[in-house]
Amino acid sequence: MEPLPRWRSRASFLFTFILIALSLLYLSTFSYASRVTLEGTEAIGYGIVIDAGSSGCRLHVYKYTAGRPVPQIFPADLSLKIRPGLSSFADNPSAAGASLTQLMEFARENVPASKRAETPIFLMATAGLRRVEASVAEEILESCRKVLAGSGFMFRPDWASVISGTFEGVYAWVAANYALGNLGMPAAETTGVVELGGASAQVTFVPEVAPPPEFRHDLQLGGHEYILYTHSFLNFGQEAAMDGVLADLLAGNVKPGEVVEALEEELASADVSKRPRGSALVDPCRPKGYLWKAEELALKAAAAALSAKGDDAGKERALEVLEAAGNFTECRAAAVSLFKKGSDACAFAKCPIGGAYVPELKGNFFATENFFYTSEFFKLPATSTLTEIAAAGEAFCSADWLALQKLHEGVSEQDLLKYCFSAAYITALLHDGLGLPMDTTKVRFTNFVGSTPVDWALGAIIYQLSNGIGVQPPSGGRLGGPSFLAVFAVLGGVGLAVFAFRTLRAYRRSTVTTIYDLEKGRYILTPNRSFYKA
Repeated sequence: MEPLPRWRSRASFLFTFILIALSLLYLSTFSYASRVTLEGTEAIGYGIVIDAGSSGCRLHVYKYTAGRPVPQIFPADLSLKIRPGLSSFADNPSAAGASLTQLMEFARENVPASKRAETPIFLMATAGLRRVEASVAEEILESCRKVLAGSGFMFRPDWASVISGTFEGVYAWVAANYALGNLGMPAAETTGVVELGGASAQVTFVPEVAPPPEFRHDLQLGGHEYILYTHSFLNFGQEAAMDGVLADLLAGNVKPGEVVEALEEELASADVSKRPRGSALVDPCRPKGYLWKAEELALKAAAAALSAKGDDAGKERALEVLEAAGNFTECRAAAVSLFKKGSDACAFAKCPIGGAYVPELKGNFFATENFFYTSEFFKLPATSTLTEIAAAGEAFCSADWLALQKLHEGVSEQDLLKYCFSAAYITALLHDGLGLPMDTTKVRFTNFVGSTPVDWALGAIIYQLSNGIGVQPPSGGRLGGPSFLAVFAVLGGVGLAVFAFRTLRAYRRSTVTTIYDLEKGRYILTPNRSFYKA
C-alpha cells in the first residue's frame, strides 16, 4: 500500500486535532458556565407557584439555573396577587377556576413562549382552603385544574393541592435559609422562621433535641440533612385569631373587667341617644371611637353567638352594640385566653398554643408576613424588640379612631383597623405563647434578605426542583443545548478514533517493512533499520 502524500497526512492530522480541540473547548466552557454567577448568564428554566392563601391568590414566576445541589433563583420578584381567596368560592366551586384568568395572563407575559411547555406550574392552597369542607375544597381545586391544564404550561393534576401546614412551614424555612446562604451549612448555623399568615401561624426551626414524630420533618437539601421542628397552628393566623377573639367576646367567654368599668362610667355621662341598645359588649382590640356597622356586626355575631347559644338568645346578642375600647393590655389578655383552647388534649409537658407541643426556641429567627407588615406600619426597624412592638401598639390602641384615620389617610379602613389587635397579638404569640423574652434581639421582623423575598413560595419551588419535580431538559441556552453537546461528542469521538488509527498506522509504517520472502513463499515483516538508526 502506497503511503498517503505528506500534505494529505498533515491535513488529516490537522482536521482531527481541530475536532478534538473544539470538543474539549465546548466541554470546558459548558462546565464553567454551570459554575459562574447568575449575572450575565441565561436562565435554564422557569417555574411558577400560585400561593392560594386565605385572602387571595398570588402567582410567582421564578427564573432559575440548575446543575447545583440547590437551584439558583434569579433575584427578580415577578408576582401578582388577586382577590378574593379560593375559599370564598365555597358556595360556587365551579367558578373558582375563572378567577385565575388574570394570573395566567401575567404568567404568559413573563415566560417566553418557547419555554412555556417545559415550565411547571404549581397551585398550593394553604390554611384558607384547609378550613373548607374537604369535598368542597376538592371541587374548587378541580375547577382550577381545568384552567391550569389549558394554560400552555407543564401541569399535572396533583400539582394543584391543599398543602399541609407542615410543608408550608418547611417551605418558609427553606426560603429564609436559601436567601441567607445557609443551605448546605451545619444545622447550628441555620435560622428559624415564625410565619403569621391570615388563617394560620407556622413555626419551623432546628431544635436542640429531635421533636416527637408528629412535629418532625427530616429535610435533605444542599448535601445536608436537617431535622426540623415544624407545626402549623390552624386558626391562629392574624385574621382567624381576630375573629376568634371577637367570637369569644360576643359569646361572653371573655369579659375584660377594667375596660367594662371604664366604659360604664363613660356611658353614664354621655348623651342618652348615643348609648347602645341593651347591655354593652366591650371590644378592647379596636381603637376608641370606632363604630361597628350594624350589618357587619350581625354577620360576625351570627357565627359566634348562634353557635355558642344555639337558640334565639344568640339572635338577640347579635343585635347588641359592640363598643370599641382600645385597650392593648386587655386585647393581649384576650389573645392569651385564645391560646388555651385545646390545652386539655395536650399529651406533653408543655403545650402553649392550641394544645400543640412547642420546644424551646433557640437561635435566630425571622418573623415574616403579618409580623413584618405590622412592624413596617409602625415604622420600626427589623431588629425591634417585643417591648418596642408593645409600646407602639399601646399608643395606637389608645388613640381616637377619627384621629388615626386622619393621620393615616392612605391606609384603608379595613387594614387600619387591624393594627391594635395585630400589635397585641404579636406580643402575646411570641412572648406569652412561644416564650421569647420581651427584650430579645434574636428575632428579625422582615420579609426580605437584601432584595430576595422570604416567601414560602420561593422555598416551594426550590424544594420541588431540588427533588426533580417539574424539571425537564431545557430547549436551548446561550452555549447550546443537549443537541449541540451530542453533536460535538460524536464528532469528537470520530476525531479521536481517526487520530488513533492514523497514529498506529504511522507507527507501524515507521518500525516495520513488509517484504516477500522467496524462500518461504510468503510476506513477512522485518525491522525498519532507518527507524532504529534515527
